Amino acid sequence: MAATAIDRDETPTGLAPLRVAHGAKAPVPADAGVPAIGSLSLRKVAVLAGASALLVVGAVVLAPAIADLPDVWQRLAHGDMSWLGLALVLEALSFVGHIILFRAVSLDARGRIGMRASTEITLAGHMATRLFAAGGAGGIALTAWAMRKAGMDRRDVAARMTTFLVLLYFVYMAALVVGGLGLWSGVIPGGGSFAITVVPAIFGAVVVAVVASAQFVRPGASRLRRWLSPVGDGVREARRLVGSGNLGLVGAIVWWGFDIAVLWACFHAFGESPAVGVLIVAYFVGTLANLLPLPGGVGGVDGGMVGALVAFGTDPGLAIVAVLAYRFFAFWLPIGPGAVAFASLRRTVAKWEREDAGEVLPVAPPRPRQEPRRRAAEPCYCTK
Repeated sequence: MAATAIDRDETPTGLAPLRVAHGAKAPVPADAGVPAIGSLSLRKVAVLAGASALLVVGAVVLAPAIADLPDVWQRLAHGDMSWLGLALVLEALSFVGHIILFRAVSLDARGRIGMRASTEITLAGHMATRLFAAGGAGGIALTAWAMRKAGMDRRDVAARMTTFLVLLYFVYMAALVVGGLGLWSGVIPGGGSFAITVVPAIFGAVVVAVVASAQFVRPGASRLRRWLSPVGDGVREARRLVGSGNLGLVGAIVWWGFDIAVLWACFHAFGESPAVGVLIVAYFVGTLANLLPLPGGVGGVDGGMVGALVAFGTDPGLAIVAVLAYRFFAFWLPIGPGAVAFASLRRTVAKWEREDAGEVLPVAPPRPRQEPRRRAAEPCYCTK
């Protein structure tokens, strides 16, 4: 829906694209090497994956013994497959939203980052996010590398990445503010203590205020202004896109909304889901653990989300089972498609590099047109 509203040749973000004179070769960036994620050895990947798996297994095995909860494995084995199948579909739809938003922000005059490249970058970036910590630094690095390879300069990449993150995480912070205050005041059913409702709302409001103030940063001679000016460009561009009614921005709501719906479906697969307001606030409070120095937030997100749900009065055993099932769909399942997407992205980037080097890409020759065969005239027999 949103993708069809964006023409391939227009520049939806309004940021200055990299211009190349007619007939001239595009400059090759100095950092045109393989990104850090591309040079990650199989041994390091295995170590990170093994550590992540141990964290999850530890949570499953040790949680029942420590908290005197029912057997988690037994409950996992009796989940409703129809609800789990719905969770799989919802997770796929969530990624569609992410892809649409990224395309709306990153498509420039060259038109290289269309739906295919956006899909490759999104899936590969999420695979990198699962291997690294600190709020998805691996995914951000891989995305910036791909945008540089698409022909954008550093300032343009920084501004567009800022625009994308502002639009994506404004929904996050707005949900903390509206959901937290709504639960505390009773406007939204579910209740909750001051610490689990108002404190996250204050955090969200502070983040929104700080990011909004960045739009007043203008280019200047000082080093600090040169460093912050792309951030100001990105925030101003995010505001402009919201004002223009760009349909691609719906992708931010789709990304978060369908991902929360995955958690909702996982609760229904093993029992009853908490109130919608509780589910939303607990989801966002729990995912703040992505900032912890753990591979992809594994263990931190699980524990944070379970802790938030229990603080709202959810049954601990049900919360553990539902969150572990949700994390399977949101964390583990996208790793395989992400690896395939990264391999495809490498081929796409190699094609861009050949184009920038002035190489003539091979074009499949047109198929020869076959003339229709004429039927031979049938002999005419004259009879009396």
